[in-house]
Amino acid sequence: MMDFRDFALILFGYFAGGIPTGYLVVKRLKGYDIRTKGSGNPGTANVYRNAGALAGAITLVVDALKGYAPVYLCLILHPRRPELAIAAGAAAIIGHNWTPLLGFKGGKGVATSAGVFLALIPLPMAATMAAFALAVKISGHISVGSMTAAISLPIAAVAFHSQTAYCIAAAISGGLIIYKHIPNLKRLRQNKELGIHGPSA
Repeated sequence: MMDFRDFALILFGYFAGGIPTGYLVVKRLKGYDIRTKGSGNPGTANVYRNAGALAGAITLVVDALKGYAPVYLCLILHPRRPELAIAAGAAAIIGHNWTPLLGFKGGKGVATSAGVFLALIPLPMAATMAAFALAVKISGHISVGSMTAAISLPIAAVAFHSQTAYCIAAAISGGLIIYKHIPNLKRLRQNKELGIHGPSA
């Protein structure tokens, strides 16, 4: 049964996830609102394309930590309660995707989800990151890598015999990432999707 301390850990996950990293980093380094550039998304890909490699790298690392830290904390404090770690991770992803600090609009949850599952199931997540990198290299699109990772994660979780709860969480998280990438899918079909560094050649 959930008590106040459990609720506090989940709340920590939500507010950690809700930190609008890309927005804050670009504001600090470049002085403008990243939502006015490119795709308008405050996630790593749009930050990288429009504000450069440093801003993109900071956004990627911090967004991943937003997911990793709450989950890791739960696993350390309550190692026999995976459901609490999953709940804190889900809260971090929700906070990132619908941050209260940007009018409940945010990123697509790729980096934050990666952080969550790096803490929960590191080996399947490592395999998923390899699939992401390969898909980006072949396609030239970060969005294709993200969707490939979303599909690969639950498969890898099952292949590595992860706990059932983690496999289900991976499938739900992957489905959410695919849902958030529906506009990207439409642009890919129209050959209008942005490449890694901007408009495709």
